[in-house]
Amino acid sequence: MSSGAAAGAAAAAAAAQRLREEEEEMTKYTDAELQASWEFKILRSNTAAFKKPDVLRKVCEEEAQAGWILLEKFDNSRLRFKRPLSARANDSTLIGYDPYRTHYGMAPAAFALLIIGGTLLATAALIGLIALIAIFAK
Repeated sequence: MSSGAAAGAAAAAAAAQRLREEEEEMTKYTDAELQASWEFKILRSNTAAFKKPDVLRKVCEEEAQAGWILLEKFDNSRLRFKRPLSARANDSTLIGYDPYRTHYGMAPAAFALLIIGGTLLATAALIGLIALIAIFAK
């Protein structure tokens, strides 16, 4: 891995850690909430997918199939849901839907590979362009 790619990966890991810490601070649950037989989850998108109203509506409809209720939108990439523990009884009837999904859209690893691949491709194209310019400049 090149030093640029390593620095990019380190920066991405640091950003992900900051987001997790922020979520911990934003999701303080009261004893009453924890005692009331609720479960909670955060749904993340690698892109700002939840900025689009139609995507947000679609995601909320999908989550509602499993009893999840939107509590808050942290930002355009993170949503927090809750559902009663009793909703687990219907999980086996859901077809093609994971009630415990925590990512929407492309998997984080695939997204990272796409970014790294795109960066490497752009770098190779730039090197090729520089080589062509050098050849024709002679």
